[in-house]
Amino acid sequence: MGRAVLDSLGTLQPFVTPTVKLSRLFGSHDVEIYAKLDLLQLAGSTKERTANGLVEELLGSGQLLAGGTIVESTSGNLGIALARQCVVRGVKFTAVVDENANPLALKLMEAYGATVDRVETPADGNKLSARRRRVRELLDKNPGSVTTNQYGSVANPRAHFTTTMPEIIAGSGGNLDYLFVATSTTGTLLGCQQYIQAHNLDTKIVAVDSVGSVLFGGKSGTRRLPGLGAGIVPELASGADPDLVFQIEEIDMVRGCRLLARREGILAGASTGAIVAAMQTLVPTLAAGARIAFMVHDTGVPYLQTVYNDDWVRSTLNTEPDQGTTAESDDLWGK
Repeated sequence: MGRAVLDSLGTLQPFVTPTVKLSRLFGSHDVEIYAKLDLLQLAGSTKERTANGLVEELLGSGQLLAGGTIVESTSGNLGIALARQCVVRGVKFTAVVDENANPLALKLMEAYGATVDRVETPADGNKLSARRRRVRELLDKNPGSVTTNQYGSVANPRAHFTTTMPEIIAGSGGNLDYLFVATSTTGTLLGCQQYIQAHNLDTKIVAVDSVGSVLFGGKSGTRRLPGLGAGIVPELASGADPDLVFQIEEIDMVRGCRLLARREGILAGASTGAIVAAMQTLVPTLAAGARIAFMVHDTGVPYLQTVYNDDWVRSTLNTEPDQGTTAESDDLWGK
């Protein structure tokens, strides 16, 4: 998994996680597929990189002092990562969440000592706007507290420019035709995009979004699985310019997660399931020998009661969870 690096504050930096070649996911297609296993980060997701970069930016600028407080809006993974990053630095953390937040993710934040502040869904249904309003309220009520501003801070994409993308290139041998990244703040996508541009790579970047997200011209709608998409366009998105965009239905995220687990033994979260669904659309169109990579953004453990729970899928998404997702199936969804 690589070595963790001890910095001058005595805190663990994000791990260098492996980028591994897969052979079973789309075995009938002559393409090379590499998976970036950021589910192996200590906090369980690639948001460990983001959180480290955001906190370091605040500490380095003097906006945050030891013993201070960070307040941030989160749908789950960043909250877990910030809670861990804060506890090892002697910083307090308040996570502002909404009703879509994964209950297990909230328990993980609280286990690290974070305060969880829940907001109700407003009349317009825009949960992200409600969370961000609550962040501003808490900052006003608590002088000296700061927010990491994951939606606009340049430290967000910088973390992926300096760590994520170089690791993917090193682990895959470079010369990638496509890189698939799930989107929310667009920080991971933007950092990878900036690296590709700075190094004059031919890699096309694929943004994977959720149906119901307003990113990349999408239409606002109900989204029940956290961690993918956005209810308002974040500031960082103005610089994001993917070559392709896929908007994925939630049931296809579920099926993508299950396929990855059953064919490759990788238990991932909903955003990675969305990537698998997007790859299922693109892979059959690619020339033989094409080389692609994708982010395994987070562990599937917090999704055991949703994505991997048949009863939840039937009652919430109103359909059967599995259609041709066994390793023996020739087609991704059994079509």
